[in-house]
Amino acid sequence: MNGLQLGGQISEILPRCSFVQLKQIHALLLTSSIHQNIHVFSSFLRRTTELGTMDYAILVFSHLNPSFRTEVQFWNAMVRGYAFNGPVEKSVSLYGELLQRGLKPHNFTYPYVLNSCADLGWFWDGKKVHCRIIKTGFSLNCSVSDALLNLYLKISEFSGPGVVSDGKVWDARKLFDEMRDRTIEVWNRMILVYMRTGDVYGARQLFDSMEDRDIVSWNTMISGYVKVQDVVKARELFERMPEKNIVSWTSMIGAYAKAGDIITARMFFNKMPQRNVVSWNSMVSSYVQHGDFQEARNLFIQMLSEGITPDRYTFVSVLSACSHLGDLEFGKWIHYLIDDVSQLGVIAATALIEMYAKCGDINRAFTIFIKIGMKDVFCWNVMLKSLALHGKAQDAIKLLSLMQKEGLKPNDFTFLGALFACSHGGMTEEGQIIFDNMQKEHGISPTIEHYGCVIDLLSRNGRLEEALRIVDRMPFEPDIAIWGALLGGCKLRSDFKRAEDIVERVRKLRSKEGGIHVSLSNMYASVEHWQEALSAREKMEEENILKRTGQSSVIYASRGSSTFTRYFQEDNG
Repeated sequence: MNGLQLGGQISEILPRCSFVQLKQIHALLLTSSIHQNIHVFSSFLRRTTELGTMDYAILVFSHLNPSFRTEVQFWNAMVRGYAFNGPVEKSVSLYGELLQRGLKPHNFTYPYVLNSCADLGWFWDGKKVHCRIIKTGFSLNCSVSDALLNLYLKISEFSGPGVVSDGKVWDARKLFDEMRDRTIEVWNRMILVYMRTGDVYGARQLFDSMEDRDIVSWNTMISGYVKVQDVVKARELFERMPEKNIVSWTSMIGAYAKAGDIITARMFFNKMPQRNVVSWNSMVSSYVQHGDFQEARNLFIQMLSEGITPDRYTFVSVLSACSHLGDLEFGKWIHYLIDDVSQLGVIAATALIEMYAKCGDINRAFTIFIKIGMKDVFCWNVMLKSLALHGKAQDAIKLLSLMQKEGLKPNDFTFLGALFACSHGGMTEEGQIIFDNMQKEHGISPTIEHYGCVIDLLSRNGRLEEALRIVDRMPFEPDIAIWGALLGGCKLRSDFKRAEDIVERVRKLRSKEGGIHVSLSNMYASVEHWQEALSAREKMEEENILKRTGQSSVIYASRGSSTFTRYFQEDNG
């Protein structure tokens, strides 16, 4: 068999050979005249980069025949290999080295270098590569133009919302318009970038100019309208779709749920020809977000009866429903359905902790908390707040200390929970230290809620003058909750004069909140000052101030009543 035939056979075998066979081919190449065949040896080097690691490729490349190092295809094989296997930055550095050696990159080099720059976020380097491409005339090559578009789309995505006016999307659009061949996938990605930057009008113009659309094109546009809460246009496109899939139907469920029309959302859910766990999750979480916790629970039961296996997103929603319903037994049953809490993910495990805490079993909540391996700050905050609400103030503060020892950085919600614990546990000194250290040691500026907690703490413990000094120097106008805390301090000390001053200052806020006035009236009534009590009530009637019923004035508890609001606002599908 001559060298030409053997070379042809090796070229056929290379794309499907194993690593062991590759080594045998390498030995054959080194012991025959074929090692001088540039095409065969460059194909062999390329194959060494396709096995998931660059170790063997580096070995082969380092022992290349010196004459081969002047051939760009060998460098291309390595640039491509690093782009796929990493480290990706080596792909870019090799490109720089081949330029220094005087080699000329071409349409087989540029796509991998550009994609590496995009993946690394090295946009300035990518733009310099673009300049060379323009000079060398490769910008019209399909592979190169696709990679250039990918680079500029990444630039616009990295820049975030509002970049249209800065020209970032227009750079990508210019490249898009200059492309000779544009696949539907390229059109769809361009539409998606317009959506991500908030330019729904630009996305729709592009969508309308498409000659061919696939289901992704339609779903991308519908999702964009859902994002900006334009239900009418989302519905109009949905009705026009030649073909709908689960994503299309689920998008419409989300559209109507976000618009507050849970009835129409359920109508779409009921009409779906097929449902998967994502569509069930969308409907269950929509009920939770709209406060219909009983219906969320019922739908979860229906989901199980239809043989749908719940995932962690399902459990987060239904556990949140149980928390609000205070249904410990149902919550325990859900816990039983979860095979392994540690494999569920920290968000779902945190939902389980909160369910037990809100349903009264703080010990079980803490046991689960201890068993979770990797806990984020959100999980620690929920446990800390739960301990505080159950009157375990000392344990809550110990948890804050342990959290910091674990190397986690507290955030504003952490300190809000700790201050709440101190306020309701009478831990005045500890609360003041925590409040002072927020900004000094952690760089977190107190919000009005933090001020409210520390003012409540001081007022509850008879240190009214200190509380008033904080009110005078804080950078916010006091709200009703803060005045209420001060009035509570006045009541403890039967300080009617100061209480009247506080009510007068509240009146100047022109607030219609009646709780302050009622508290003052009750203060007078408690010591049988009936005339003053009646006068306080009459002033309420004169100014048309009504007392609201059934609302808690606890600052942190009210703010934390829906722990998973942040989670539900994210797209979990």
